[in-house]
Amino acid sequence: MGIWRRGDSIAKRPAGVVAPRAGWKTPMRSCLPILIVGGGPAGAMAAANLSRAGRNTFLIDEKLAWEKPCGGGITHKALVKWPFLRNAQVEHNWVRDCELIGPSGRRVSLSLEQPIAIFSRSVLNGFLLQRARDAGTEIIRDRVVSIEQRDGCWQVRSSRSSWRAAYVVIAAGARTAFRKQFSRPFAPEDLMVTAGYYISGRSQLIQIQFLRGLQGYIWIFPRADHFSAGICGKMHASSTAELRRLLEQSLTENLGLEYQGAKFYSHVLPSLRGTTLSQTPVSGQDWAMIGDAAGLVDPITGEGLYYAMQSADLLSQALLSDQPDSYPRLLSRDVLPELEMAAEMADRFYTGRWMGEAVIERTIQFTANSGSCRALISDMFAGTQGYRDLRRRLYRSLPVIPAESLASALGLPASGSEAEMHSRVV
Repeated sequence: MGIWRRGDSIAKRPAGVVAPRAGWKTPMRSCLPILIVGGGPAGAMAAANLSRAGRNTFLIDEKLAWEKPCGGGITHKALVKWPFLRNAQVEHNWVRDCELIGPSGRRVSLSLEQPIAIFSRSVLNGFLLQRARDAGTEIIRDRVVSIEQRDGCWQVRSSRSSWRAAYVVIAAGARTAFRKQFSRPFAPEDLMVTAGYYISGRSQLIQIQFLRGLQGYIWIFPRADHFSAGICGKMHASSTAELRRLLEQSLTENLGLEYQGAKFYSHVLPSLRGTTLSQTPVSGQDWAMIGDAAGLVDPITGEGLYYAMQSADLLSQALLSDQPDSYPRLLSRDVLPELEMAAEMADRFYTGRWMGEAVIERTIQFTANSGSCRALISDMFAGTQGYRDLRRRLYRSLPVIPAESLASALGLPASGSEAEMHSRVV
């Protein structure tokens, strides 16, 4: 299927997009639009990329900008990749301070070398949708009820209207009704339940609390004028009601936040096992899935904003270079190896033991007592330390981390190099 129209300016091409090959001709169907179902960060980013390149693009979503129970944090890695997010003239909160709380109640505080930008999801989605609209996307608030192939194109129907499209992008989340039609539904073992409250207040401190027996965590993310307080856990192991009870208990007993009268939210995120990541189709003849709909979420942290926007960029690159079949290959090169490594590590991170104690407890202990470990954790929050090269860094740092931790426990004075590291990180 052709994507570029003759006469498109080179200046309109997004970075990384390959120009059409010589002698390229537009197929008859290219006069039809690309239609994106879903208006979250993935859908809005893809729409902006395609519209800016001159492609006729529609985006349909029944809610458009709306809140969901997630932190809303944009990492340093994402801010560097997409500078327009750093410069966004919308409400957000820059946060550097973080507290980790282990299942035993052990706590450690650290200052992040690179701040995190925390957005309300309603504000972030609205900003990205406006960016797509400014690029030329036609945005429609409606609910898509059917997508069918007919007469050589897609027939898309909503509750009020219908459209013909050359290509369909599914960006409507992990539980979209169209997964069953285009790919296969996710099993409960591949999903994570989230629940949370939006609580009035201001702070500059991110708090992450781990609970014994929970393959997930509680988060407190301070937005510009309220806290996003939430919890996540694997669907097959924890019900929404149980997660809500654990969150409310922790808010009252450990975190000092009053949730009475606050609005409650719940949502479902993908948290795929490695086999599911490698075996689930994300595209086919004239269709593709991006973001949560494609299952592209870190199964350890639940972070999906970076992967939502990256998958949108990769699909845009494939379509605008008139190579839609290259999208799975681009994912396999740039996204899936990191997520597959995270999937392999997830169970061991939450349930494994290290040096006679739970991995999480030991990590918090070393973070409290080792500047090298604080630097590593800070880089993981920034997104600059990935899973694929984590083993190499650990092998390089592990001889130092226990030594620093033991010296701290014994009250021994820090060496000059360690003191320099401590002042740089803390």
